[in-house]
Amino acid sequence: MSKKILDSIQFPKDLRKVSKEKLPQVAKELRDFIINIVATKEGHLGASLGVVELTIALHYIFKTPDDILVWDVGHQAYGHKILTGRKDSFHTNRKLNGISGFPKIGESNYDAFGVGHSSTAISATLGMAIASQIKGEIQKQHIAIVGDASIASGMAFEALNHAGIANTNILVILNDNAIGIDPSVGALKDYLTKVTLDGAPETDNIFEALNFNYSGPVDGHNLEELTLELERLKNVSGPKLMHVITKKGKGLRQAEENQVEYHAPGKFDALTGDLLPRDSNGLPPKFQDVFGETIVELAKENENIVGITPAMPTGSSLKYFMETFPERAFDVGIAEQHAVTLSAGLTTQGLTVFCNIYSTFLQRAYDQVIHDVCLQNLPVIFCLDRAGIVGEDGATHHGIFDLAFLRCIPNLIIFAPRNEIELRNILYTAQLGLKNPIAIRYPRGRGSIKDWKKPFSEIETGKGVCLQKGSEVAILTIGTISETVLNALKSISEKEKVAVYDMRFIKPLDTELLNAIFKKYQTIITVEDGVIKGGFGSGVLEYASEKNYKGTVKILGISDYFPQHGTVDELKDEAGVSIGKIKQIILKCIQ
Repeated sequence: MSKKILDSIQFPKDLRKVSKEKLPQVAKELRDFIINIVATKEGHLGASLGVVELTIALHYIFKTPDDILVWDVGHQAYGHKILTGRKDSFHTNRKLNGISGFPKIGESNYDAFGVGHSSTAISATLGMAIASQIKGEIQKQHIAIVGDASIASGMAFEALNHAGIANTNILVILNDNAIGIDPSVGALKDYLTKVTLDGAPETDNIFEALNFNYSGPVDGHNLEELTLELERLKNVSGPKLMHVITKKGKGLRQAEENQVEYHAPGKFDALTGDLLPRDSNGLPPKFQDVFGETIVELAKENENIVGITPAMPTGSSLKYFMETFPERAFDVGIAEQHAVTLSAGLTTQGLTVFCNIYSTFLQRAYDQVIHDVCLQNLPVIFCLDRAGIVGEDGATHHGIFDLAFLRCIPNLIIFAPRNEIELRNILYTAQLGLKNPIAIRYPRGRGSIKDWKKPFSEIETGKGVCLQKGSEVAILTIGTISETVLNALKSISEKEKVAVYDMRFIKPLDTELLNAIFKKYQTIITVEDGVIKGGFGSGVLEYASEKNYKGTVKILGISDYFPQHGTVDELKDEAGVSIGKIKQIILKCIQ
C-alpha cells in the first residue's frame, strides 16, 4: 500500500515541500480524510469539502502563521485544522475536551481569530492589517476568507467600506458557492449568480466601486489557477478582493446535490455518501418543528401573520411557513439587525410578526431590540430557537445569555415554555394580540410529548404554575429545565418535601405566586439553563430583597464562564444543572 502524501504533512511548512504537480493528490487525500472522520464523528461537512483546494493553495503560497488567515464563521475550516498540526487529534473535533469545531485563538497560532458568528472576518483582518502597518511590517499578508452569504451582511459591508480607504495589505477572498447553511438570498446574491467562470455581467463591479482591486472569478477547484493568482496578488498593494467560485460539498455526490442537508449531515456511509438511517418515528417533535407547524396552523386563520428569519429557514423550521405562505415570509439573509427593525416596521402597520432568530444570534441585534422594538413598545413576537446549552457547536453558539440581557429591557415580556404544548399555546396567545413585545425562548432538539397538537389554550401573562407540592423546599424553574428537575426528584425517597414551580414568565414575574412561596418556604432553589448573573434567579433575588423576605435562596445555572463544546448532557453536568447534580443539591437541602 503506497504511502499517502498527507501522511507526511503535519504543518504548512511540510505542505510547501510538495511539488505543485502533486497538490491535486493532496487535495484528494485531504477530502477523503475529512469525509472519513465526519462520517463517523459528525460535524460540518459540505463547507469544508468545498474549500479543500483553496485551503491548500492559501497555506502553500502564504507563509502561515506569520501571514494571517481569518476564516469567516469557520464551518469551512476543517482542512485548515488538519494542515496546521491537528490532523492526529481531528477525531476529537467538537467532543468534550477535544478540538473546537471552529477556529479558536487558544487552540493554535494558525487560528488568528476566533470565529463562529458570520461576517466578522473582514473587520478582524483589517484590524490586524492596520496593526502591521503601524508596526512597519509592510510585507505581512492578511487574508480574510468570506462566503457569499456572509459578505452580504451589514457588518461585512461596514468593513469593506473602511478597508477601501485604509490602504492596507489586505486580501478578501470571496468564496462564492451560492449557499450558506440555506441558499443565499438578496440582490448581491443575484449579482453574484450572474458571475460565472466565463465572465461577469456588463454592470459596474460593486467591489471596485468600494476601491478594491478585484480579480476573478477564479475556479476554486483548480489548484494551478488558484496558486498562480494568489502568488500574483502577494505583490499587489492596497485592498484586494479575489472572487473564487466553488461548489459546496465538492467531491461527495450527495453533498453536492443536497447541500442543505449535508451542511451538517450527522453520520453517513463514507464510501457511498448515503446518510445512515435515523428513525424518528414515534419520537417527540423538535421544538423548532412545533414552532414551524404551529404558525402555519395559526396563519391559516390569521392573515396578518408574517414570518421573518435571518438566513435560518431550515434550522428554525420557518421553511414550512415559507412554503405555505411565500408572500408572507421573508428570509433576509445574515442580517439580524435588519430582521429586527424590519419586524418593527411591519408591526407598526398592524401585522403580527414572528421574528425567529437563534438565541446566540439575537445578541447581534441587541440595540435594535432595545431602540426599535421595546422603546417604542411594538408587539414583535421574538421566537428564540437554540436557547440554553446547544452542545457540540460550543461557546460561540450557546444561547445562555438571553435571559440576562433581555430581562433588563422595559416593556418586554419573556416566556420559556417547559414543553411542546406550552410553546404551542404561547404562540397562539401572542398572535391574539399583546400590548407588548414578547421573547419566547426554547431549546435545540426534541421535547418530551408525542401527542402535542392539542386544542389551543390562551396563557395568562405573568402567571406561573405548581408542578408538585412539597413541605420544606421550593424549586423554581423556567422552561424545559423543569423536566430535568422532575426527573431528578424521581429517585429521591422524600420527594414529598420538595415543591416544584414552573414560573413560565421571567418577565413579568408572578409576584402573587412568589409572595406565597416566600411566606411558606425557608429554602428556595432556582434552576435555569442560562447564566446566573442577571438571569432568572437574580430576578427572584431582587424581588425577595425588595420585599425584605428572609430565608435561603440558592441559584443553579451557568456560572461565570463560557461553556465549551460537548454533548448537552456533558455540558449541563459540568455546569451543575444535570439530573445528577440537581439531585445532589436537593438531598443536601432536605437532610
